Amino acid sequence: MMPTLLTFGHGYSAAALTRRLVPEGWRVIGTTREEAGCSRVAEAGAEPLVWPGGDIAPALAEATHLLISAGPDEAGDPVLNPLGPQIAEKAPELAWAGYLSTTGVYGDHGGDWVTEETPLRPATRRGEMRVAAEEAWATVPGLSPHIFRLAGIYGPGRGPFAKLRSGKARRIVKPGQVFSRIHVEDIAQVLVASLARPNPGRAYNVCDDDPAPPQEVIAYAADLLGMAPPPEEPLETADLSPMARSFYAESKRVSNARIKEELGVSLLYSDYHSGLKQVLQDEASAEP
Repeated sequence: MMPTLLTFGHGYSAAALTRRLVPEGWRVIGTTREEAGCSRVAEAGAEPLVWPGGDIAPALAEATHLLISAGPDEAGDPVLNPLGPQIAEKAPELAWAGYLSTTGVYGDHGGDWVTEETPLRPATRRGEMRVAAEEAWATVPGLSPHIFRLAGIYGPGRGPFAKLRSGKARRIVKPGQVFSRIHVEDIAQVLVASLARPNPGRAYNVCDDDPAPPQEVIAYAADLLGMAPPPEEPLETADLSPMARSFYAESKRVSNARIKEELGVSLLYSDYHSGLKQVLQDEASAEP
């Protein structure tokens, strides 16, 4: 039987996973909310399915594996709310289920290290919704999804280069602020490793080895482009939207020891220096 992965919310990370699985004989079905998104889903080799709006029952019946990459909103989880009973009924037949969460569930730790055992104390409303979604998925009878807490995602087409080229990049400085990051290809290889070594209900931090201040990352990306970096702006006086400012409410270093020890992952890009260099090469090679 062909392994079939059904992804809800087939976005950037799910597309990277699809590019790895399809050559290995997998079938991937990816949902998109609008007809216009079907070509994007198909580009990496997945079969697009418009949902909500389309009939999800056949895809759910054929799935052997399930990945949830759609984020929650104020109404709750957009997949579990309408499909909870159907997914619970399907759960005993699934070989693996995964939920893509965020390291924002840990909240602010003043730059200290956090692990998967750190209590979840989010500092933002987005983080609170993620904690609620994790808990909701964990209560689906028979499912026990793997939880992947992703750090800041970057890769080709997603990162600092476009903002620098457009003149929209900013270097906001908050003393002591550090974020963790992860290249999208390393997300994909963590998921592949988990598919090969299921441990239902286990949580994994997915990040690189090098938590770093955001202004340093922008400066390094500017150097790679041969550009002068944007001037530093103190957070206290920076003109930011409430949403943008909320990203600076948390500072922590996220440990990735578990993905290495339990899943045997060796990161392709262990820091943003190697990752951004590769992104620039990939973007250059993709130009017509």
